[in-house]
Amino acid sequence: MTLNKINLPRFWRFLGTNNLSGRLMLAGIGITIGFIAIALFAPTLQAWGWLQNPIESLKNPIHDPPSLNHWFGTSRQGYDVFSRTLFGSQAALQVVVLATTLSLCVGVPLGLVSGYLGGRVDRLLLFLMDTIYTLPGLLLSVTLAFVVGRGVFNAAIALSISYVPQYYRVVRNHTASVKTELFIEAAQALGASTWTVLSRYLFLNVIQSVPVLFTLNAADAILILGGLGFLGLGLPEDVPEWGRDLRQALDALPTGIWWTTLFPGLALTLMVVGLSLLGEGLSEIVNPRSPNRSSDK
Repeated sequence: MTLNKINLPRFWRFLGTNNLSGRLMLAGIGITIGFIAIALFAPTLQAWGWLQNPIESLKNPIHDPPSLNHWFGTSRQGYDVFSRTLFGSQAALQVVVLATTLSLCVGVPLGLVSGYLGGRVDRLLLFLMDTIYTLPGLLLSVTLAFVVGRGVFNAAIALSISYVPQYYRVVRNHTASVKTELFIEAAQALGASTWTVLSRYLFLNVIQSVPVLFTLNAADAILILGGLGFLGLGLPEDVPEWGRDLRQALDALPTGIWWTTLFPGLALTLMVVGLSLLGEGLSEIVNPRSPNRSSDK
């Protein structure tokens, strides 16, 4: 019996199909879950003595290559690179999840209201969001980071502003299309309030693309957070951060000290790839023109 003959959700059918997109999405899920597990269990591993303190300098040895004592080597500052790399995933996930959640919580309601009400409210919000959308994400985040300062929540705010227009535009366009459907007109004719129409009838019909945006924005936010850390505008000094570690390791790279750059860079790249693969897979699932949707029928 094939999966297509079983009444399973489309998500599981997509993963079960023998195609490259399904396998890539499985890889993305695995990578993402792996980083989440690392972020959750890194403090426990340190408490058990299996990880060095990521913010405590070892003093000696300094700039030692990878070995059995220090799997990823040590940095010029005397930090254990393995421990810094693992704890860096914790900081990255905290900021990125918070940033994308904030932008979602702002952009989705604004898109619903704008697309449903139309008129001056719609034109004003559309102008504001288009203005923000035209600004480069990294430039906007750097500017806001200067204003709000360092910190996990401050970094999340600096990142989230540039993603609000994306949620707004997607939800607003879907809302403007769905509000002309007969079931919306029937609800209005029966006296349903604006809040009831938005929350009960429109929200679930326009929210399907939001998980795709969430994962893709999370991947982009990791890159921007790394850029902020590289510029010294990310998290405080006592928080392990891949971008700042890369900046501190840059000066040692010409002298052959490769490990302090390689491992944080690989971690950052791998997390971005995992979230991107997950987002692309979700995009194929919700896209009605995707060739993989034909198997659902």
